[in-house]
Amino acid sequence: MDRFRPLRRIQVEPERADPPPPAAAVGGETEEMVPAPAAGMLMGAKVRRRAAVYRDCKGDYIGVPNDPCLAKILSKQGDNKVLFADKVLKFTQSGKMKRRILVITDFAIYLVDPDADILKRRIALAAVDKLCISNLTDNFFAIIVPTEYDCLMASTRKKEIVDVIVKAIKSTSEYEPEVASSNWFEYHAAAEVIKEVEFEEANGGVKTRITHKEKP
Repeated sequence: MDRFRPLRRIQVEPERADPPPPAAAVGGETEEMVPAPAAGMLMGAKVRRRAAVYRDCKGDYIGVPNDPCLAKILSKQGDNKVLFADKVLKFTQSGKMKRRILVITDFAIYLVDPDADILKRRIALAAVDKLCISNLTDNFFAIIVPTEYDCLMASTRKKEIVDVIVKAIKSTSEYEPEVASSNWFEYHAAAEVIKEVEFEEANGGVKTRITHKEKP
């Protein structure tokens, strides 16, 4: 089932710890080019329309209860209360973009491969320490998970996703995760791989640069 029509089909490879692509050295770091996203998924460097910021939030944009695969995945985990569900782009350790279905429940965050109908990752809400976003109108956000590895994603519903995660954690625990808003942040793409994300306004939009941070 292709939940991304009318977008062209993109072959999804298994997520494995492959080496970073060739990159140019930049002051002790390596700079990666952020590939252009599939049409209709993101607006790239363009500023999001004002209507996209203030539109109504309905949470489940996929229709999880009517999707046998997603319903089965949640049922196996004992989850049934869906707070949010939508398509996103997830960045791998090597900088590739993978299409994913993001599902948030009152207990966990799920990332599902929409082409293979396979659960790729489950993050318990209790494991989330922080959420990183920029001060600009881009689509990127990072979920910081110190006990595992972090996750960089992009969605036109970034603000709604962050709000849902924060509220879900607050409702089931005694702490509120930090939401770090800055035009620069770093995250662990893998246990031993640290990347930096930098945002800047350019030509009426937002330019995003992802660099691989070399070990000292």
